[in-house]
Amino acid sequence: MADDTRPLQTGIAAPRASRRRLIAAAGTLLVLPVIPSLTRAATIVAVRTWPADEYTRVTLEMDSELKAQHFTLDNPDRLVVDIEGLSINSTINDLVSKIKPNDPYIQSVRVGQNRPGVVRLVMDLKQPIAPQVFTLKPIGDYKYRLVLDLYPKVAQDPLLAIMDNADTDPLAEVLEDLAQSSGSDAPVPSVPGQKLPPVAKKPNTPAAPPPRAPEPRNNRPILVALDPGHGGEDPGAIGRNGTREKDIVLSIARRLKKLIDGQPNMRAYLTRDNDYFVPLHVRVQKARRVKADLFISIHADAWIKPSARGSSVFALSQNGATSAAARWMAKRENDADLIGGVDLGSHNKQVAQVLLDLSTAAQINDSMRVGDHVLTQIGKINRLHKKSVERAGFAVLKAPDIPSILVETAFISNPEEERLLRSPSHQDKIARALLTGVSDYFAASPALARREA
Repeated sequence: MADDTRPLQTGIAAPRASRRRLIAAAGTLLVLPVIPSLTRAATIVAVRTWPADEYTRVTLEMDSELKAQHFTLDNPDRLVVDIEGLSINSTINDLVSKIKPNDPYIQSVRVGQNRPGVVRLVMDLKQPIAPQVFTLKPIGDYKYRLVLDLYPKVAQDPLLAIMDNADTDPLAEVLEDLAQSSGSDAPVPSVPGQKLPPVAKKPNTPAAPPPRAPEPRNNRPILVALDPGHGGEDPGAIGRNGTREKDIVLSIARRLKKLIDGQPNMRAYLTRDNDYFVPLHVRVQKARRVKADLFISIHADAWIKPSARGSSVFALSQNGATSAAARWMAKRENDADLIGGVDLGSHNKQVAQVLLDLSTAAQINDSMRVGDHVLTQIGKINRLHKKSVERAGFAVLKAPDIPSILVETAFISNPEEERLLRSPSHQDKIARALLTGVSDYFAASPALARREA
């Protein structure tokens, strides 16, 4: 039988108490290597850039939430971002190579370890910017994201490209005033995407006249705002073969714009003309800013079962959805802001409520009329999922004074319809069906097209 008091390898006899203390100490040493993993530096897992004329977005995706501070410098213009709890790795260094020569805002990026635990990004800029920097919690396939949105300090007026009248819109002024003041003494915090950058105005613009009844105006074409859903960080629904909704609907919208612009008295305006994200309420603001006569949001449907198929048209509802499917669809589309990246925690609830309250019965009735015409035409090229216009609380349909519809062109989750959506010829058919439906609507109700003297 072994002797418990036999000497250790050091040659010194150890009593039982001493051996217990050594065992305890050894156990402590075994635990120590685990502690650093609890305080390890965060890791950047992906870097993405979304350059566009409207704004450039840079997204840093990471495995844990981080804090960031930023400031701008001029002469030359730079954006400096300090990210705490981060160490340099190859992924964040990839950001340098992701900046393209045609980026309208970023000239180049420098990355360095500013101090222990703090990585500094320095973006050399091509023009002065109004940055918006915020973080997003995990959602869908994304982990934590640090979002850097680089907006121009003064945006170009989209009206100048499509019409010669830039009169002030009194209702737009009210909404923008509300966006700047929540009704309390405290200022409203800056919200990413909450309001458009200030628009460059013509010099000596006269004060806006008081509101008055619409009058016929022959020299102003009908203006249709086309809204390709999703974009940028938000791919929308993805088909079995990898088809992304955001790509399909942008292609259809571009085709439809070309057709509309070819009409003698019609023009089209895209709420996004490339692959970048636009918050839902900003899409509404854009349509109102260009004084659109009609708003069409274009999407490709998805469902948990691949057998679901057919086209649908939706209008706004203030009193609940017309079906459980419509309610589910509205929630899915409204969640685009969470995926695409908007800090909804500080969203101005008052402005959202004003927009909802101003969505009058007349607007909804007009939306139902144009929806009926579009549904009739789209039913000639594809099976209809529902034979009547459905209604639900889609955030993107809440323009208070513009008839607005959302078109689900087909189910991208259905393999057969996914194949059709990928087809350029079928995209042309969809665009032509939408044009015919819109033309029929204005031909049947010419007085419904808004005209301003």
